[in-house]
Amino acid sequence: MKAKDLTGQKFGRLAVIKEVENKGKHRLWLCKCECGKEKVIYQTHLTTGKTTSCGCLHNEIVSEIAKARQTKHGMFGTRIYGIWHGIKTRCDNPQNANYKNYGGRGIRLCDEWQEFEPFKEWALSNGYKENLTIERIDVNGNYEPSNCRWATVKEQMNNKRTNHLVTYNGETKTVSQWAEELGINRETIYSRLSRGWSAERALQC
Repeated sequence: MKAKDLTGQKFGRLAVIKEVENKGKHRLWLCKCECGKEKVIYQTHLTTGKTTSCGCLHNEIVSEIAKARQTKHGMFGTRIYGIWHGIKTRCDNPQNANYKNYGGRGIRLCDEWQEFEPFKEWALSNGYKENLTIERIDVNGNYEPSNCRWATVKEQMNNKRTNHLVTYNGETKTVSQWAEELGINRETIYSRLSRGWSAERALQC
């Protein structure tokens, strides 16, 4: 039986130029792709449709998928996207430098916010501004709509879990908040408390 000649035939983006030296039992053909690149292809790959380009088609598909993932919401690279991505990374990725303070402590990003779009909609409907940062109301709670708000850096610092809370005259505030309200140096209050002073005494001017 005469071997089939594929010269001049077209398979997808590939045009067969000539047959080249066989590789074992496999017949090989030199082909020219529509992109201009030449490549040697197995005959069985051509005739079964397994190979239809020099590889450029696959690269284009992968590139388009990646582009779609990045631009489907039109917010890739923006500050608000960076905030969401940062939360997701420090909660979900053990390799992240801050994971130990978030995911490592059991803090999670809620199911609703696993995708960026719902997070963006919540943020824009709840006071997001370029100068604000996201804050968890309960610093030991998860990132979820009921436990998050937008705050200034100063407000967020007052809510840090490392802040010292002091109750005075029936009100509980951080040392920083009391210092600002009473006009006392924050370090002075810390020093007094560390020496065992009562809240009433430590907060006296």
